[in-house]
Amino acid sequence: MGEKDRRDAGLWYDANFDEALLAERAAADDACHRLNALAPGDPARHDILGELLGHLGEGVTILEPLYVDYGYNVAIGDGCFINHGAYLMDGAPITIGDHVFIGPNFGAYTAQHPLVAEERNRGLERALPVTIGDDVWIGGDVKVMPGVTIGPGAVVGAGSLVTRDVPANTLAMGSPCRPVRAITDADRVC
Repeated sequence: MGEKDRRDAGLWYDANFDEALLAERAAADDACHRLNALAPGDPARHDILGELLGHLGEGVTILEPLYVDYGYNVAIGDGCFINHGAYLMDGAPITIGDHVFIGPNFGAYTAQHPLVAEERNRGLERALPVTIGDDVWIGGDVKVMPGVTIGPGAVVGAGSLVTRDVPANTLAMGSPCRPVRAITDADRVC
């Protein structure tokens, strides 16, 4: 079993020294560089995003800069908005549902590293998926850790560090992020 197969199976794998994975990350870096160097209205943006990402829904707005590790493990649904400075560390799949609003400086991190320094220094890593449901709003400067699912309709407050799943239709915030309360009809503004 190769390192990519080990990664995709959720096993510990060599993330730092495997030549094939290094080449894939270099290609993604090149695509991100090309994307981030374009003018905001340049029509080539859509072509680069289509080439870079595993799935790009209709009506998606992504403001640069955007960074990914591989790109092909990122799936973004229809009608999403991702503000400036997103880093999608996609060793494992990062799935973003439909109509998700994401504030600036967002991070979705799938990588876990060993606690023992000797193992870390060998380049070992494990990647666990991040899943964001439909109709989620994520405030600025939010970081989502490996293996986390944010349920549909949830709102994550700015500056949160999301280390555990967030239930659907819940307002959650903090570091570490915790559910505060359910989102109800009393929250409607019109």
